[in-house]
Amino acid sequence: MFALPGGGYFPDVRSESCHSRKLAEKARRENFPVASRLLPRRHRDHLMAVYGFARSVDDIGDDERPDDRLRLLDEIEADLARLYDGRPARLGPVGALAGTVQECSIPAEPFHRLIEANRRDQTVTRYETFDELLGYCELSANPVGHLVLYVFGEVSGPRLALSDRVCSALQVIEHCQDVGEDYRRGRVYLPEEDLRRAGCPISHLAAATTSPRLRKVVAQQAARAGTLLGEGEPIVAALSGFARTAVAGYVAGGHATLAALRSARYDILDRAVRPRRVGLLWAWARVLTTMTWPGAGLRRLPSA
Repeated sequence: MFALPGGGYFPDVRSESCHSRKLAEKARRENFPVASRLLPRRHRDHLMAVYGFARSVDDIGDDERPDDRLRLLDEIEADLARLYDGRPARLGPVGALAGTVQECSIPAEPFHRLIEANRRDQTVTRYETFDELLGYCELSANPVGHLVLYVFGEVSGPRLALSDRVCSALQVIEHCQDVGEDYRRGRVYLPEEDLRRAGCPISHLAAATTSPRLRKVVAQQAARAGTLLGEGEPIVAALSGFARTAVAGYVAGGHATLAALRSARYDILDRAVRPRRVGLLWAWARVLTTMTWPGAGLRRLPSA
């Protein structure tokens, strides 16, 4: 482990085995296949490096002591600057990116946006409108899609635009799943205007069971996420090879989780609503089947 000045720890670049095992376990608990074994090893390794960085930054913003979080985010950003300056990284999550950044020609900007999202989490705890929440997703979720496209060498303006829709949808879906956990962390990602319109006081988010009013608000966000996911789904047909396989898995994860939320009738406080593996595989097959005919995605690509 690498001790930071004033306290706090990251795995250093020499002690990654335990960290990698923990990271793989976290990846298995995600709604979508982070780095499926259907992909070649080089792609899996690059995706896990990107996921490891994003996961580590999120953990800083959520799990470290509040007084330490901004300082630790500054430290990881400083290490990222060292990497892009051609100097050796000191911290494991950044050091693991070195080969990926070089081989895939990834710019620093998406990584900085992920760090900024977690800085925002320390000061902004509620969002008035859904549009404001989407503004947060531009920092917290959309950069991940950009990084995935860089990993596969499939970056273009239209694909990035579709990726943003998919990633924002996946972020909103995760917020629907984690309403109670987020509230316990002091954050509310359900738009306040929607809570007011439904007559759902904030106190309902702390209850042991999900009230009908809260279910209504969660269902509203899930429906919005479903619309975004549908708008972004043509990206699958706009990709080729292993990129298509991977991104179809992410889209399928969104669909499978939305189905799980519907099946649970948006009861998200007294249970962990997660998609079953069979549901994910079925959705993956459907996405690949329906979005692989020539032109299926390109006809709906937005202009660059």
